[in-house]
Amino acid sequence: MQTAVTYDQARRYVERKIGFMIHLVVFLCVNTGLALLNLQLGHGNWSIWPLFGWGIGIVFHGLSVVARAPGSSWKQRMIQHELNKFQ
Repeated sequence: MQTAVTYDQARRYVERKIGFMIHLVVFLCVNTGLALLNLQLGHGNWSIWPLFGWGIGIVFHGLSVVARAPGSSWKQRMIQHELNKFQ
């Protein structure tokens, strides 16, 4: 079962994808800088903590973009599963 995707739905999805890409680029740049600073200062391995914490946020941001994709096969299967329960 395929649903029609409106222009507004497609536009919002593209905006979410762009937002995720910007978040990912900032994450990579900042954490690369922190890792280089950590290597230069040589005070343990503290840069792993922001990488880990922010990385969790990146994963959930990416999953939210994929899960809300118009026509997402995962989303469609879940909808179909729920519809089948009531038939």
